[in-house]
Amino acid sequence: MVFPAKFPQLNATELTEEARNVLIRVIRVAFPHPSFPDGPYERTADTILREAENSTWFRVALTQGLITLRDLAGGDFRELNEADATKVLRRIETTEFFGFIRRTTVLNLYDNQDVWDILGYEGPSFDKGGYINRGFDDLDWLPPARITTYEGPEHLIETSTGGSVAPVSTTGRAVAADSGTVVDDDEALLSEVAK
Repeated sequence: MVFPAKFPQLNATELTEEARNVLIRVIRVAFPHPSFPDGPYERTADTILREAENSTWFRVALTQGLITLRDLAGGDFRELNEADATKVLRRIETTEFFGFIRRTTVLNLYDNQDVWDILGYEGPSFDKGGYINRGFDDLDWLPPARITTYEGPEHLIETSTGGSVAPVSTTGRAVAADSGTVVDDDEALLSEVAK
């Protein structure tokens, strides 16, 4: 990593269109989604560049990171294949540069209507009344649920040897331990246990 003490001119650096294109490539390699169009990646890169413009620290970190990428790539990072580009990013994954890109990308790449459409996310539902009445059971990618009713004999399962805890039947209904009475709700169970 190049340090600002060695290169004080980095503080006045302006990020170029080439830097933007390298950044887009970095984001695409770090967050690979073949089905995503270029737009969300480009908008995320623009967000990173805007944040860097507003903070000298992030601008210096971004500039240093881009210089380091060029050096590690042995030239233009954009020309590396996926495997080599990933290896380069693994070498810098603990740097301030990569942390800045990762944080900003996670918050911005997936907060995008184009990405939502591709991933099948319908967007926030609070203003539409929540998910209970809107898409809660809208799972068209799962097979239909197989719902059957048990029609076999009812066998009681002893869950405790003490007299005060109720056994549970195989149908899910509680049974009062002392009287053997089948109880359908919690209040009735409590009153039976209290007897």
